[in-house]
Amino acid sequence: MLKIAWSEIYAHPLPDNHRFPMSKYELLPQQLLHEGTITNENFFAPPPMDINRILAVHDLNYWIKLDQLNLTKQEIRRTGFPLSRQLIDREVTIMNGTKMCADFALENGVAMNIAGGTHHAFTDRGEGFCLLNDIAIASQYLLDEGKANQILVVDLDVHQGNGTAQIFQDESRVFTYSMHGGKNYPMHKEKSDLDVELVDGIMDKEYLNLLELHLSELLEKVNPDFIFFQSGVDILASDKLGRLGVSLEGCKKRDQIVLQKAFECQIPLVASMGGGYSKDINIIVEAHANTYRLAQEIYF
Repeated sequence: MLKIAWSEIYAHPLPDNHRFPMSKYELLPQQLLHEGTITNENFFAPPPMDINRILAVHDLNYWIKLDQLNLTKQEIRRTGFPLSRQLIDREVTIMNGTKMCADFALENGVAMNIAGGTHHAFTDRGEGFCLLNDIAIASQYLLDEGKANQILVVDLDVHQGNGTAQIFQDESRVFTYSMHGGKNYPMHKEKSDLDVELVDGIMDKEYLNLLELHLSELLEKVNPDFIFFQSGVDILASDKLGRLGVSLEGCKKRDQIVLQKAFECQIPLVASMGGGYSKDINIIVEAHANTYRLAQEIYF
């Protein structure tokens, strides 16, 4: 069964704003249930994460500042969110959602988090709507527990996974692959193990060809036994922050390529939602829903 992390806390700590549509976290599960792609049995509500798991990746002083709501105005502005107790509680719950998904993926081949993909969180700071890094925390958990030996992070959000790259810059057991807009945020890029910088306006054919090429090579070269997929849909031409030219069908094909290859190679995979900022919330929900539909179709 496809297991999906979701909690009411995902949807309600903040109102929608023009840059970050919170309502997608409520609308996406509703859509998947309405169309019959999943049932309520597919969902699990993660409890808050054990703080020791967070500290396996993040700096203690940074965590104390977060937990005590003691970030500076500049640090708060960098995250993009007004700081609150509810926001921190939400983040800690999302982190555990991805970590628990990792265990479900080991059992079932795939699991998904209707949140997460918080790849702009560094060891000691947050930015870009990310306070803690769920992919890094879950990866470190798998390594620490001996549940994975070689992890491949496939980050296909339009923005570089700069925080994940920094966290694992000296960890050979986690290979970070980020395919992102070369001229988009962040303006200062970190060094992933493989960065593929895309030109503005790139369309389906060229985008998908690049993905096929690099992913096939990495599966052979890296030989991962676990994949984390950051499946942001801000690659769409309609995205306000994206600057690429990928269609809704092209975004669906992207997800199909990643999920199909992981399935054929029998590599457990966890997908985290990532970004999506199209003006029409229906487009955002449809693009994210495609990822879940494909997981059901390919694996179950």
